[in-house]
Amino acid sequence: MKAGPIVEALLASTEPSVRWKVRSNVLGEPSDTSGMRALREEIRVSPRARGLLEGRSVDRSESTGIGVYHKWQGQHWALLALADLGYPEREAQLAPVRDRVLSHWLSQEFRTSFPAATKAQTYRKGGVPLLRGRYRRCASQQGGALFSTTVLGLADERSNELVELLLRWQWPDGGWNCDRAPTAATSSFTETWLPMVGLWAHFEATGDRRAEGAARRAAEVLLARRMFRRIADGSLLDREFVRLHYPLYWHYDILGGLKAVGRLGLLRDGRCSEALDLLESKRLPDGGWPAEGRYYRAGGPTVPNSDSVAWGGTSTRHRNEWVTSDALGVLRRAGRLDI
Repeated sequence: MKAGPIVEALLASTEPSVRWKVRSNVLGEPSDTSGMRALREEIRVSPRARGLLEGRSVDRSESTGIGVYHKWQGQHWALLALADLGYPEREAQLAPVRDRVLSHWLSQEFRTSFPAATKAQTYRKGGVPLLRGRYRRCASQQGGALFSTTVLGLADERSNELVELLLRWQWPDGGWNCDRAPTAATSSFTETWLPMVGLWAHFEATGDRRAEGAARRAAEVLLARRMFRRIADGSLLDREFVRLHYPLYWHYDILGGLKAVGRLGLLRDGRCSEALDLLESKRLPDGGWPAEGRYYRAGGPTVPNSDSVAWGGTSTRHRNEWVTSDALGVLRRAGRLDI
């Protein structure tokens, strides 16, 4: 597939993070060039980055009652977004936000586990239930925190604690799941992709081979299902998995899944082929890709599930810059895009 003029159009975007995604993931420009360093500084002072951080100081969050995980206003989501947008590493102003996020996800509630024999018993006390040999935990939370703090250069000794929790909770098939039904025995895509990329980022930063192995096992959950299908009969796992969104937050779709396995260098695995074909088929006549759905709502903090910034909306006919830059990056890494 030819990239065409869409690359130049994105390089002219008013959003510096879109330009960073294209220069980094599509054109392969090294991150240590003076131009890329200047671009990341532009991202740091951009209206989008300021919008993501506005009102998220520790004092402000505590006074307004907006919790760490408040959808999509909490500090957890701000760090996750900034990590995907090319925000500069080791920014001191993010340290208090990181501390509050890590304090939340490493609280005693998540360090404690208890056995349960029924679904009802899993709700009778605090902590992480262990039911039929599987920890029932929304590991996307600790996984997302590990990913964002590591990519943003904010990791410290607490990262090792997040890793230990994720390794403890990992299911036999390689992923994670918070389903408390006793019959649940297969990992969830939505609870697996964020721990996977978090563990991989930790491996890249530290060389931790246990994290590497755990991330590779997690990738098999997605790859064994061709990124969006059931193993048993090949049917579609979820309609939303084959629609494109940005941002995903904790959700899953084929673009997010391909981005995730791409971090592990697995896009040329044949089991990605069908998802890549489907992604290519969604290209618009102008060379871009649309956002076919969204998980956020417009409005301020009082509107449920609202974000503090807009992400281009949805359309069947017009491209979304975030989805387009990510799709081009995936196809480039997969060897399917000529510049």
